[in-house]
Amino acid sequence: MTSVLPQPESAQLQELLVAGQEAAEVGRWVDAGLAWIETAKLGSLDGANAASRFAAPHIRPLADAGDPAAQALMAGILMDYFTEDALPMAVGYARAAAAAGHAAGLRTFGFMLVRGKGVEENRDEALALFRAAAAKGDPYGAFNAAVTQREGNCRADRDEYLRLLTQAANGGITQAAAVLGDELAADRRNEEALSWYVRAAENGHAGAADVAADWYRDGVGTEADPVQAMRWLLVLTAQSNVDAVHRAHQVGPRMTNEAILEAGRLADQPTEAHIMVTTLARARERE
Repeated sequence: MTSVLPQPESAQLQELLVAGQEAAEVGRWVDAGLAWIETAKLGSLDGANAASRFAAPHIRPLADAGDPAAQALMAGILMDYFTEDALPMAVGYARAAAAAGHAAGLRTFGFMLVRGKGVEENRDEALALFRAAAAKGDPYGAFNAAVTQREGNCRADRDEYLRLLTQAANGGITQAAAVLGDELAADRRNEEALSWYVRAAENGHAGAADVAADWYRDGVGTEADPVQAMRWLLVLTAQSNVDAVHRAHQVGPRMTNEAILEAGRLADQPTEAHIMVTTLARARERE
């Protein structure tokens, strides 16, 4: 599966940028940095620049004074936005935050260990740190623990693997919801799988939307529902997905105009729905 990041003008991204600015204005630099890092994860260059150029100089004194949250955040900023020369300092901050039991510190130091960034690679220690972060409620720690198990073929305890994915997905990690859908589908738990595909699709995951469209069309994990199938196909056609356009034209002739327009409303793609209705009407006229 592939994921589609929200566009820079998305409401979520703008809210985070504003939240970061407001936090910075009152001197809450850790909160500002965290908000801007989240925008960077959504593809915002402005957020990445704000975190590294504006927040970091204010966060570093807090990290040096022993604040674990500032240490964890500073470690991540140095690792992600500075040159390799900054890695030793990043490792020091991450190690200190992890030693203090800070969830983000545990996760960040674990990431360094699993990728060998500034330290010798140690997947077993990294997995232990990710699990510790997950135990503190950190969704990224849970997802990293699950991924580390998968990459290392350490999935003897499948229940734990699914539990970690569920925690990550419930914590808002879209990719985790899509992967959980795949895993449950492999176990033929189709109804549960579909619910996670839909959640991932609602958060912009194109691969999950693709699966949801087919499953609603074919009645996998649910009763066949052409409106829901068309809903997700319209989301994909708006992204210029040629295959989705073809599939939408297969589903559309079996639907009323009203049903197609309802699918467009659910997809927040009314224009795509109107285009579909017009195109199908012209096709019928040519028959």
